Amino acid sequence: MDINQIIEQHALWLDSDGEEGARASLYGANLTRANLTRANLTRANLTRANLTRANLYGANLYGANLTRANLTRANLYGANLTRASLYGANLTRANLTRANLYGANLYGANLYGANLTHANLYGASGNLNHLKSVFCDTYPVTYTAEVMQIGCQRHKLEDWWNFDDKRILEMDGKQALKFWRIWKPILQQIIATSPATATGYVENTNEN
Repeated sequence: MDINQIIEQHALWLDSDGEEGARASLYGANLTRANLTRANLTRANLTRANLTRANLYGANLYGANLTRANLTRANLYGANLTRASLYGANLTRANLTRANLYGANLYGANLYGANLTHANLYGASGNLNHLKSVFCDTYPVTYTAEVMQIGCQRHKLEDWWNFDDKRILEMDGKQALKFWRIWKPILQQIIATSPATATGYVENTNEN
């Protein structure tokens, strides 16, 4: 069965609540350079799959198991990785621009050279290197070397430190201001003590 048939059967499995079709089981599959643009791989098993340079533009990978998958240079622009397991995955130089990483598990993932521009990091667990997370009351906090996301608000680190009370109130009212007054100095200390490492992403429009 080829990848297109597997995706079709997976769609039936999802639509029928498991009564028809079959869940996509692609453990260790070689999907190098596969075109999976906008594919619905919700809850698919892609453990240890080789997705090197695969095109997953806009793909739905909600709850997918990508544990230790090889996503080197994969195109994940706008992909939905909500609650996906990327534990130990290789995301070297992957394009995660505008990807939704809400609640994703990135523990141990390699994000060297990855492009996280405008990615949603809400509640994502970091890899303890390029992406770090902090347990706080009220709002989840995730940060990189350049940006920090608190709840749904994602801004550059220097902007966070310079926001006045009015700007914080505009985000989520008095609850946000109360949180910020307590946690701002704590987060400043945490990040100063344990900064995230830059991914080293450098845009190169001439490279395939």
